[in-house]
Amino acid sequence: MTPVLHTERLTFRPYRPEDEDHFVALLRDEEVCRWMGQDRVPEADLRTLFRAILTDVYPQHMFDVWGLWREEVYVGHAEVKKTGNVDGHELVTALVPEYWGQGLGTEVVRGLLRHAADNLGLKEAYGMVGADNTASLAMIRRLGFRHMRDVVGDDGTVTKMVVISTTDPD
Repeated sequence: MTPVLHTERLTFRPYRPEDEDHFVALLRDEEVCRWMGQDRVPEADLRTLFRAILTDVYPQHMFDVWGLWREEVYVGHAEVKKTGNVDGHELVTALVPEYWGQGLGTEVVRGLLRHAADNLGLKEAYGMVGADNTASLAMIRRLGFRHMRDVVGDDGTVTKMVVISTTDPD
């Protein structure tokens, strides 16, 4: 079962049915999609995905996925899940744009690393960051992630695959 997690300013809470509109709005935001390196997905598809989190992901314990809350205000999304890029687990985060630049991304990643180590027993975690996402690249460098390789998409876009030890995070 995906646990509720807490950091200094955030609560990581498994999604509830009433969170659907927040999830959809975040993942339909053009800036969020741009920095996540993905195309905007049709709203109906995101609603189907959200419902699958509630009906499949959580009941089948497929991976951990949360809505991120600051004082009961939705500020983003986070996941720890197996990655198809390597034999390991990937950290996925997305923040609502009005919360960018406040150190919340760093706080989310640190919370995910602590969960990965303490609750999942992982020794390392991976991430994928768009080569043009200078703010996220600076953050992961500060946290101690190491560049593994560049992944070039069919459209020529470059994503940086990074890794960090969970046994000695900041």
